[in-house]
Formats: sequence, structure tokens, C-alpha cells
Amino acid sequence: MNIAKIMIPKACTMVLHQDNTVRQGLETMCHNSYTAIPVLDAQGGYVGCVTEGDFLRHILAVNSTDKKKLEQTKIRDIMRSDFCPAVSIRATFQEVMDLAMEQNFVPVVDDRNALCGIVTRRNLLGAVGKNYVDQKLELQRV
Repeated sequence: MNIAKIMIPKACTMVLHQDNTVRQGLETMCHNSYTAIPVLDAQGGYVGCVTEGDFLRHILAVNSTDKKKLEQTKIRDIMRSDFCPAVSIRATFQEVMDLAMEQNFVPVVDDRNALCGIVTRRNLLGAVGKNYVDQKLELQRV
């Protein structure tokens, strides 16, 4: 199955940039009710994800929710680059499924590591369901 056919394209995906501030990231996350957001570098390359836990750890570390303090720290300083690994646009359905078992969404990148989009667990289940229905219809025709 072609991953590009089931992914949510980058244009429809909320992202943060590593130079955004923690305040900007928190506002984006809260406004959209997300638990994790992909983070890009200045060239659009995927560098990791920032999560609710990353924000909470930072707030505890600085012992403040003051907007001025949250404005002083960049997303790059609180995110974990080893969390939420990406897959190639040419990844197999199984590779994406394996990662989706550990993370809510799987970032999809091209050969230059530019974010192409994300595949959510919902996308995967929808693709499996559609495949099942298609197979059932095909059997009924025979």
C-alpha cells in the first residue's frame, strides 16, 4: 500500500519550527488540542516532535508559567529528537504500523528529510477497513 495515499499532507498538518518559543508552542498545542507536534528546521527538515511531556518538564524545570520566561526558551531546547522517528515516503505499510504501535502518528519524510505529512493511527485503521470492504466486495462479484 502506498503510504502517500493515506497520509495527511504537510499542508494540512500543524507543525512547529525549532526556533519557535515555548510560549508559541504551548499556544499552538493548546489551541489545537494536540498531544504532540512535528518540529521542523529552517529548511523544512524534520527534526523530531515536541510533546505535552516536554512542555511540562520545562515548566517544572524553570518553576514558572510566566509568559516572559516561556518566551525565552526555544522549542529546540525542550524537544527530544529521538522521539517519534519518521519513515521514508517509500516505507511499507508494515513499517508504519510498527511505529504507530509506539506513537500516535508517524511522520513521513522524503529523501532530503523534508516532512511530507503524517500518518495517524486513524489513517491506518481506515486503510485496513477500506481494504477489507474492497476485498469483501470483490469476493461477492465472483
